[in-house]
Amino acid sequence: MKASPLCRLQIIVLAAGFSSRLAQSKPLARVHGTSLLRRALNVAVSLKGSRITVVIPRKAARYRREAHGVPVQWAVNARRAQGLSSSVRLGIAAARHSAGILIMPADLANLKARDLKRLVHRWQAAPRRLVARRIDRSGGIPLILPRRLYGRALTIEGDAGLRHLVGQLAADQRVLVELPSAAADVDTPEDLHNVRRRYRS
Repeated sequence: MKASPLCRLQIIVLAAGFSSRLAQSKPLARVHGTSLLRRALNVAVSLKGSRITVVIPRKAARYRREAHGVPVQWAVNARRAQGLSSSVRLGIAAARHSAGILIMPADLANLKARDLKRLVHRWQAAPRRLVARRIDRSGGIPLILPRRLYGRALTIEGDAGLRHLVGQLAADQRVLVELPSAAADVDTPEDLHNVRRRYRS
């Protein structure tokens, strides 16, 4: 029996950034009593059958505690000073035998499982295409990278590499999906305050 496309999809949660604009660890920032990392993992586990890898910095015992009870594997990024691309490359190496990789950040406080599943369903319909969240006229993460683009993604550098990769693809090689709940990422203290205020209300 063939494995379903969903079972051959692996998830990479990016949680190794410096969070310099927030001045505290983004994955450990809490909203309504739950860390952003735990929120991301709670959404990721809704995609049953997909292995989850979390890319973290060195000396990240608190990150590991946030994943208590969630089956994840860890990838330690000792080169995070090279930017987001270093975490992406590490994630691809960890999931290189999969048919597709869902790459998601740990700072989307409002991300809903239904939106992530919409992304997966679009990939299942066209598994050779890159499927990404629509951002303006291009796309970015969360996104699903098909295996045929792993090699190309391994060449990206800096922090804007994935968006640049999406923008380079021809229209028939990518699918852009509206993900309303992925719009609110936490980059600054003001972002975090606004997210917390919405949850209180």
